[in-house]
Amino acid sequence: MLVVYRRYFRRLRTAEWITPDIMKQRRWIKGVVTSVGDGDNFRLFHTPGIGWGWPLKFRRVPSLNKELKDQTIHVRIAGVDAPEGAHFGRPAQPYAEESLSWLRTHLLGKTVYCQLVRRDQYGRIVSVVVQPPGFLPGFLVSGKSLSLEMLKAGWVTTYEQAGAEYGKWGKVEFQRIETSAKAARRGMWKDGITAETPAEYKRRYGRSMESAEAAEAVQDSTRRKHKRTLFSRWLTRLWPSK
Repeated sequence: MLVVYRRYFRRLRTAEWITPDIMKQRRWIKGVVTSVGDGDNFRLFHTPGIGWGWPLKFRRVPSLNKELKDQTIHVRIAGVDAPEGAHFGRPAQPYAEESLSWLRTHLLGKTVYCQLVRRDQYGRIVSVVVQPPGFLPGFLVSGKSLSLEMLKAGWVTTYEQAGAEYGKWGKVEFQRIETSAKAARRGMWKDGITAETPAEYKRRYGRSMESAEAAEAVQDSTRRKHKRTLFSRWLTRLWPSK
């Protein structure tokens, strides 16, 4: 029974709750997107088991920031790279805001399925993300790959660095969709293919960009661990061991 509970009913509150064993299994989880921070990542409130929606709705996804604090998983969408926003004193790339706006419109408040692949250097969980079918049940119609939909719209490029993950579709399909978007001049390609890609932008700014983002991720993780330690101490004082 404990195994069943952990697999199907226990809620994974943050990325720290996702163990190497869970990612080794490449487990699929379902959740609601509560915020979108950039063109290729978002926050997911895990909704396991039943009771989150019609016809048996007796649980709810928090809507207030204070309720969501330390209750969401930071997800990095696998296989794609979006234009970089302004960070750490660096200017934003062209179309960064448009890419972010597209993702918010298509994800915020929506239910998605995530296949947990690995943890990146910033502590985010790299995941293959699938949007469920609108009306028909999933066993009749499979959902859409979010990464491919973003590539079709022209707001991301194919991520080709080490450790890239493309799900069942494969890298060739990702590249084909990107080439098609370029030819149709959709999204960031509306002025042709001369736009600087996210990978080129990152190379231009070099390792200083990675160091700053990694430091921010470490600070965030440290804050979470400190809060868990304080909570454990409070429980120990409340119920001291004999």
